[in-house]
Amino acid sequence: MPMRCKTSFTGVLLAFFWLLLATTAPANSAGPSIVVDVKTGSVLEHNQAFQRWYPASLTKLMTAYVVFRQIQSGKLTLQSPVTMSAIAAKEPPSKMYYKPGSQLSLDNAMKIILVKSANDVSVAIAESVAGSHERFVQMMNAEAKRLGMLDSRFVNANGLPGKGQRTTARDMAVLGVALRRDFPQYAHYFAIEAISTGKKTYSNYNILIGRFAGANGMKTGFICASGFNQVSSATRNGRTVVSVVFGAASQEERAEESARLLNKGLTTGTLAKPSLYSMRPYGDKRSRIADISSSICTPAARKKRYEGRDVEGKMVLNSNYINSMKRQAKAVRVGLSGRIPAALTRGNIPVPRPRPDQIESAGSPVAASAFKPTFDVPVPISRPSL
Repeated sequence: MPMRCKTSFTGVLLAFFWLLLATTAPANSAGPSIVVDVKTGSVLEHNQAFQRWYPASLTKLMTAYVVFRQIQSGKLTLQSPVTMSAIAAKEPPSKMYYKPGSQLSLDNAMKIILVKSANDVSVAIAESVAGSHERFVQMMNAEAKRLGMLDSRFVNANGLPGKGQRTTARDMAVLGVALRRDFPQYAHYFAIEAISTGKKTYSNYNILIGRFAGANGMKTGFICASGFNQVSSATRNGRTVVSVVFGAASQEERAEESARLLNKGLTTGTLAKPSLYSMRPYGDKRSRIADISSSICTPAARKKRYEGRDVEGKMVLNSNYINSMKRQAKAVRVGLSGRIPAALTRGNIPVPRPRPDQIESAGSPVAASAFKPTFDVPVPISRPSL
């Protein structure tokens, strides 16, 4: 009898293990992926979550996080100027092609990098916020470390190919959750359907927005080495989940897989699920940054991507979770606010800092207003001409 009880108990444990595995194993294992409940941090499905990968333009999510932290600290406002330097203007596409000296508000700049994914504007933000692109990258890596992104390293603010730049699906989920938790007041930036300059309209590369029920962000990315990446978020009935997809073979595939993950996350309970923050690294090849260029950017791969489109060249989405948009995308107006002489943009442009309310001395801080002259200073009189 005791033996039968032990066997029965073992059978229950095995059944529970296989049930848990079934709820976390992905139906499509094309590339690394993960979906997480934002409130609890529970991981509802994951695959190769610790595999090193090129983030591509998902990097701009960290650019946004650094900006929001600077606003939170009072060092910036959404109306702070962003100036296009000669250096930033040379960044390769995707870009806005603004001329050196062009200025726009930080608010408009953020909308542009999160919808159009403009690389030139991303670098202009970095220079304007930190005084130099290099200093901004240091801030990005400091934030990644503080957030617990265990295996991420950034080398630029826009995600273009750079030696040593890497992340993991798990780390991008940490960043996505942090953006949703820490800065809910800025969530609308990730849900913009399109931006308009008045002359041209740019639709968001995240085609789930306006097409997946509850979709409200976040960012897509692509370089040949990474394939098609996407971080997505969606909210239904007060519950928000974040998903990450790396290495899809096309825009359609990354959207379909993201939709599947979001739907699963929104319909799966969090009981007995692993935590995003306590997951142990796994995967024999995770220490090597994956490069899938050979399956993404060959003539055959490009041909295959377009063979699946309709006669007008439009994407055909095969997902029960993605609906067609039967209206024009809602476009938000963006534009420049002015220009400064191009000669002043040849180097990096430091951001003017507000005068401190207090001046630190050797002892306790002293209010700046306490320093008043004890006598009147005469105004110099111009020397008379003879």
